[in-house]
Amino acid sequence: MTADLTVLACGGNSLVDPSLPPTVQNQFAITALAMVPVAELIERGEHLAITHGNGPQVGFMVLRSELASKELHQVPLDSLVADTQGSIGYMIQRALREELRRKGVETEVATVVTEVEVDHNDKAFEEPTKPIGLFYTKEQAEEIQAERGWNMVDDAHRGWRRVVPSPAPVSIVQLDTIRRLVGDGVSVVCCGGGGIPVERDDEGHIYGLEAVIDKDRASALMAVELGAKRLVITTAIDAVYVDFMKPTQKALRKTTLEEIRRLGREGQFAPGSMRPKMEAAIYFLRRGGQEVIVCKPEDLVAAFDGDAGTHITVE
Repeated sequence: MTADLTVLACGGNSLVDPSLPPTVQNQFAITALAMVPVAELIERGEHLAITHGNGPQVGFMVLRSELASKELHQVPLDSLVADTQGSIGYMIQRALREELRRKGVETEVATVVTEVEVDHNDKAFEEPTKPIGLFYTKEQAEEIQAERGWNMVDDAHRGWRRVVPSPAPVSIVQLDTIRRLVGDGVSVVCCGGGGIPVERDDEGHIYGLEAVIDKDRASALMAVELGAKRLVITTAIDAVYVDFMKPTQKALRKTTLEEIRRLGREGQFAPGSMRPKMEAAIYFLRRGGQEVIVCKPEDLVAAFDGDAGTHITVE
């Protein structure tokens, strides 16, 4: 029932315009624009499950929680991820539903607040690496670390920030629910921000964790579990490049799994940028996926037609 499914992983930055104040009204307007090509694909008969990033949005919520800490309780990171799943999912489903309605397309759209299990033995918990939240001076960072027990690091000499673990996704708690909805033809928004990080104890009880999960890795896992044929990752870059930002840079328009693996070994893909996307592509294609596309959000329709982005296949 999901053999023709495409998992579309939308970057969180694609829902924020850095030239505009990040008001809720502006975010709704930007999301509405981002959903125009998505609605066009659905109108053409493409079956989509949509995931999304939440980097800027969870940063806003961390900041809000910190600024209000003298008046209100602090909100744990797993709850902040859940908050962004709800708010961004609401924006996406509302904008997509309105665009489909304008086109006269009758398709259900629903958001699933999704928990994603990780392994508590993951080495990421021993070495937190993902910066979040505000920048602090060294003195402030030392005080916060003593008071709150946060791990604080110097982030590229821009200031000190809290770092949290970014463990690998192991399983998706709501997978069966998502599968049923997808099988019924619903356009599902799920696994937002990589999913709410949780662990399960020996008795089956689930607990939230102070961590973040990479959205592209979680999307690849879901695509494999649903038997999707295609994984599409939208990003700010129009394609995957060799020698990116160098005079010799070259866009890869059509490439293979083996070439991507070779380029990765050569260090062509930057950490925190293209590397996790290529790791997600490798994971998906090695487990039965047929194609991975990387493109800009506005190039989505052209990329489906083979006229934009990077197309990665097994051979």
